[in-house]
Amino acid sequence: MNTHILDPEAGTDPHFGTLPDERTIEQLLASGFILVDKPAGPTSHQLAAWARDLFGLERLGHGGTLDPFATGVLPLMAGRCMKITNKVLKHRKSYIAVFRFKTPPTEGQLDEIMGKMTGRIYNVPPEVSAVKVQVRTRRIFKFERLDFNEKDMVARITCEAGTYIRTMARDMGLMLGSPVELKELRREHSGVFSLDDCVTMDTVADAVWLWKECGDASALMRIVQPIEKLLADVPRCVVKDSAVAALTFGAPLLRPGIVSVPAGIPSGQDILITSLKGEAVGFVKLTVDTDNIGAMENGEVARPSMVLMDTEVYPRRWVKQA
Repeated sequence: MNTHILDPEAGTDPHFGTLPDERTIEQLLASGFILVDKPAGPTSHQLAAWARDLFGLERLGHGGTLDPFATGVLPLMAGRCMKITNKVLKHRKSYIAVFRFKTPPTEGQLDEIMGKMTGRIYNVPPEVSAVKVQVRTRRIFKFERLDFNEKDMVARITCEAGTYIRTMARDMGLMLGSPVELKELRREHSGVFSLDDCVTMDTVADAVWLWKECGDASALMRIVQPIEKLLADVPRCVVKDSAVAALTFGAPLLRPGIVSVPAGIPSGQDILITSLKGEAVGFVKLTVDTDNIGAMENGEVARPSMVLMDTEVYPRRWVKQA
């Protein structure tokens, strides 16, 4: 995405704020996430609750429910990171699935059915799901067969967030005229993250023990990641230190505070605000098209819709009215 550079000379005060990769473990736990390779057995909620108690946190959630039998990439969100759970849930997902056929189909039948199930399809949540059962559509970007031995098929499915693979198994059975069972499911990608980025819960537990019992946070520092990495692919506007402070108090974003802004974003859209150090400040809703901001000298360009940074990080630069 192209960017409009509006103030190339802007600098940041090193005495305030912190580069995301230089935060303490306490700062990371106040606004960070862990990528866990979920094992089969526990629910996503149970895994998040166990991690919450392990760290001694008041709240810790997860981004993207996996059924108890399913495994793979599961983000655990701590502190202010939980505010952006809905944004994480919208990430594209990729799965490896094992389907079992009661009546073995031919490869030709499978190819025909998988072709029909690629693109925009109906995907009604199963009755056992945690969401309201209603007719909806989801986009299947890729549905490819990796292996097939008459009774079982291993396939990779790349799909829009919120796709139920169990529903796809049911629909395959309806088209074949014979039941199809989803035997195994493993999420290999969630957005830009893959299984290579994940750790096991045993590794998390060992790292927490080293931190709490030995005062060694080095292992945990490699596991808990800053919130900014979850937002790496989100369009962003970079602002000056003075604008950071104002935004954390809920003030609108004014033209003089902007360092750079992405091109082509229309009024009414939300964009991420970051500091010159790369810190996530929050999201704002644009009141002006970004392509028109460069021609402005003053005035409001956006209003905060979600604040992610504490008010104490950057000092206020304005005089409080009596």
